[in-house]
Amino acid sequence: MVENTEKKEGLWELLEALAIAVVLAAIIRFFVVQPFYIPSGSMEPTLKPGDRIIVNKFIYRFTKPQRGDIMVFKFPLDPKRDFIKRVIGLPGDIVEIKDSNLYINGKQIKEPYLPPGLRFQDFGPVKVPNDHYFMMGDNRNHSDDSRFWGFLPQDNIVGKAMVIYWPLSRIGIIDDYHD
Repeated sequence: MVENTEKKEGLWELLEALAIAVVLAAIIRFFVVQPFYIPSGSMEPTLKPGDRIIVNKFIYRFTKPQRGDIMVFKFPLDPKRDFIKRVIGLPGDIVEIKDSNLYINGKQIKEPYLPPGLRFQDFGPVKVPNDHYFMMGDNRNHSDDSRFWGFLPQDNIVGKAMVIYWPLSRIGIIDDYHD
């Protein structure tokens, strides 16, 4: 009789621990970090198709996005889709591209993360509205970004890309470039 009671208690403890683990995993997944898959080459060479990354969904509760951050966000034209791009323009910035060079508020910005020799069309100037961001892919000629669909509303931000965890040969911290 005592043995049967101990088995029931042990089973109850196991179920309780399992329930706590599931709840903690859900909290972490929905509020802290989330894995994402890179489906296209729009962020090459920084991120490659097939990379799997971890996104920090919590960081922008304490700090604002900075120019150079790589963010996952809900695509403004179809919020069911997630996109990943680099923050180029902050609220109030004037963004312009001339002769394949990026200018923010009239100052040329170095972009060492771009593929060597990349040439792309002129754009702008445009002023980024309050509570919005101007986003671009690193592989500018193969990126559906703010040049085509407009500014990213702050409310669409999911989080900051932090780590590549797959494939094993590419494991590491995702380097942001801040000017």
